[in-house]
Amino acid sequence: MNTYRATDDVHVLNDCAEIPGLGALPVNAFLLHAEQPLLVDTGMGVAREDFVSSLSELIDLADLRWIWLTHPDRDHTGALLSLLAAAPQAKLVTTFAAAGYLGTDMQLPMPQVHLLNPGQSLDLGDRTVTAFRPPAFDSPMTVGFKDDSTGYLFSSDCFGAPMPSRDTAGAADVGDVGDEDLRAAQLLWLSVDSPWLSMVSRSTFASVVDDVRRFEPSMVFSSHLPPASKPDRLFDNLVDAAGCTPFVGPDQEALMALMAEIGGIPEQAAPAEVAPA
Repeated sequence: MNTYRATDDVHVLNDCAEIPGLGALPVNAFLLHAEQPLLVDTGMGVAREDFVSSLSELIDLADLRWIWLTHPDRDHTGALLSLLAAAPQAKLVTTFAAAGYLGTDMQLPMPQVHLLNPGQSLDLGDRTVTAFRPPAFDSPMTVGFKDDSTGYLFSSDCFGAPMPSRDTAGAADVGDVGDEDLRAAQLLWLSVDSPWLSMVSRSTFASVVDDVRRFEPSMVFSSHLPPASKPDRLFDNLVDAAGCTPFVGPDQEALMALMAEIGGIPEQAAPAEVAPA
């Protein structure tokens, strides 16, 4: 787990999922150091213990007040139950639908659940954050938010993009990635994560994107992209995804060929001789 301070009041808890054929996908959670500290997402299940340990080095879990779940996919809920147990003051910020979805897989402590819909705000003591639905998503339960005092935009999967390496995936700012490389990576990600964009007209989608662009974010914090201190090009690339061709992954034949190439398929043993009766 790679942790770093992106701004005076935001720590990034960065992990990475290496996906053959796509690249190194950042998997980020964020700790917002407000008067009432707020954690955005809880990492991957395979890194649960590492996530809790890394977070504990950034904040006393007894002081954590809010856990904002952008949506209930497995790369966002890894340490959720562990943290709700270890942080008794913390409340889970989610939606009615997401809480129901989570309930099919885990026993949520309902007194720690706080339901919030897009358009509603949450008071963190020294600031408010306002929920919104990102323009692109892979789950209809996705809810991001804007920090009304700083202009930070926490966008969930919306502006994700696989990076060329683990080092780039863990960078403190996506600014070093060239414009064309970033555009290609964003469009690839959107074809995977939001294949429904193939059915959307550019003009309709551009209008939805502009609604969020008018927030004029000072920074964009995405679940699957290094932080962006100059987010304008992220919005331009997002609009270009309207009408995209959905991603089609390798089939079984391609998987078997890949495994054979890397030595993942053992040679088939010769059949044992059967003695005559």
